[in-house]
Amino acid sequence: MAEVMTAQKVAARTEDAVKVYGKGQTEVRALDGVTVGFAAGRYTAVMGPSGSGKSTLLHCVAGLDSLTSGRAFIGDVDLSTLNDQKLTILRRDRVGFVFQAFNLVPTISADENIKLPLLLAGRTGDPAWISQVIEITGIGDRLNHRPSELSGGQQQRVAVARALASRPEIIFADEPTGNLDSRSGTEDPMAASYADRIVFLADGRIVDEMREPTAERVLERMSRFGE
Repeated sequence: MAEVMTAQKVAARTEDAVKVYGKGQTEVRALDGVTVGFAAGRYTAVMGPSGSGKSTLLHCVAGLDSLTSGRAFIGDVDLSTLNDQKLTILRRDRVGFVFQAFNLVPTISADENIKLPLLLAGRTGDPAWISQVIEITGIGDRLNHRPSELSGGQQQRVAVARALASRPEIIFADEPTGNLDSRSGTEDPMAASYADRIVFLADGRIVDEMREPTAERVLERMSRFGE
């Protein structure tokens, strides 16, 4: 299922994306011909049962993994045309990531973790923007603490702030609310209901999509995956 986006800029997309792991009897087709676009300035959620290909799609379109066949783009850049160095620079300069496992550096403070990608790129960033990000994520009073001194939810907020700090063109988030504090985290259908659009995956293929979702509609659609 392909979405035509003529009025909006497409921040990332795939064309007939296929990802195969293993060979022969152990072959797993994690993505099976996925063509999808993600509009700039919009929140798109990707949902599906375990093993549907959600994380694989995210990793491949973000340039963290390569496709077996097909193409993935960030903006107009075909990721398959980039060598490792150019791909690293593109991810550093244009993409933000939020991982369920946080991926924070344990030996440095929250403040240093937030600014680390900028420092590695030789940039200081926009202090006013970084201050705004810290305020929005509510971690201003924990900046001098190391990850081990933070709760899971606080660590995730640091990870979100780090992703936003460089003002990337697109942010990829893998189960972004999965480890938040119980009082601030929400179940997947509720979190997904804030999306502008939901793409549903099953067995490596896009099987449905939903505009202006509600938690009730998402729950109803997810319940049908077991049929």
